[in-house]
Amino acid sequence: MNDNGLPDRTTITHFFTGLQDRICQALEDADGIGRFQEDTWERTEGGGGRTRIIQNGAVIEKGGVLFSAVHGPANEATLRQLNQTEPAEFYATGVSIVLHPTNPMVPIIHMNVRYFELSNGIFWFGGGIDLTPHYVVEEDARWFHAHLKGVCDRHDAAWYPKFKAWADDYFYIRHRQETRGIGGIFFDYLKPSETVTKQDLFSFVQDVGNAFAPAYTHFMHKNRDLPFSEAEKQWQYLRRGRYVEFNLVWDRGTKFGLESNGRTESILMSLPPQANWAYDHQPGTGTKEQHTLSLLKKGIDWV
Repeated sequence: MNDNGLPDRTTITHFFTGLQDRICQALEDADGIGRFQEDTWERTEGGGGRTRIIQNGAVIEKGGVLFSAVHGPANEATLRQLNQTEPAEFYATGVSIVLHPTNPMVPIIHMNVRYFELSNGIFWFGGGIDLTPHYVVEEDARWFHAHLKGVCDRHDAAWYPKFKAWADDYFYIRHRQETRGIGGIFFDYLKPSETVTKQDLFSFVQDVGNAFAPAYTHFMHKNRDLPFSEAEKQWQYLRRGRYVEFNLVWDRGTKFGLESNGRTESILMSLPPQANWAYDHQPGTGTKEQHTLSLLKKGIDWV
C-alpha cells in the first residue's frame, strides 16, 4: 500500500503472482494429467515474467497461464495512443491466460487482468474474460454470462451490461463479421472517479481474476467426456483458425507486446497447437455448425 492506503504496484503485482499460482493449481487438479512447465524470463529493458505452459493433458491440449511485470521507457506508439507528448517510464503487470482443449465440446477460454502506470502519475486497470465454444450450447452460454454478471454486480450493477457490450465490440472479427465466441466482459483504461477509488477498481480486478478457475473448471468437468466425431474435430480446427485470425490481426495485447519488444514465445502462446483453414467453408443447413455461426454475433442477451 502507498502512503494514502491505496494499492501500489508492489501490492498489485503480488496479487497477480498469487493468482497465477492458484489458477495453475486448479487447472492441474481439474485436468488430472497435465502439469505446467515454467519458463522464467527477463526483459532487457526491465522486468520479466513467468510463462507457464500446459500441453497434452487429459482435457487441455495446450494452454498458458502467464504472469509478467515489465517496465522501461514507453515507446512512441504507446505515448501517442495515450495522448502523451512528454517521454515517460511505464510499468505494466498482469496475468494472461488462453486454454485450448482437446475435446471440441469443451470451449476455448481467455482471461487477462492487468495494471498499467506511467511515471507521470497516470494509471489504469484493464482485463476481462471471454469464452469461445467450438459449438455454442445456449445453456452453457447463459451459465457463463450469469457467472460474470454476478462478479460485476457485486461492485456496480451498471458494469455487466457495459462491459458485456464492450466485449462484443472488442472480440469481433471484423473481416469475418462475426464475434470470436459468445463474449463475456471486457474493460480497459479503468481509472478512479468521484465515486470509485483505486482500491475499488483493484478489488473488482481481483474478483474477475478469482472468477476464472471456477468458470473454466466447471466446463472441464461438465464436457470433458462428451463423445465427438472426426467431423466435429475438423470443425474445431476451423474455429481455432478464426481464433488465430483475431489474435494476430486485431488483438491489442498482441500488438502491444510485439511493439514493446516483449517476449515473442510468451505473446504467441495463445495460438493453438493445430488450426485449419478451408476455402469458403459453409456448414450444411440445419447443422450444429450452422447454428453456432448464427449465434456468433453482437448483442445477444444471455442473462
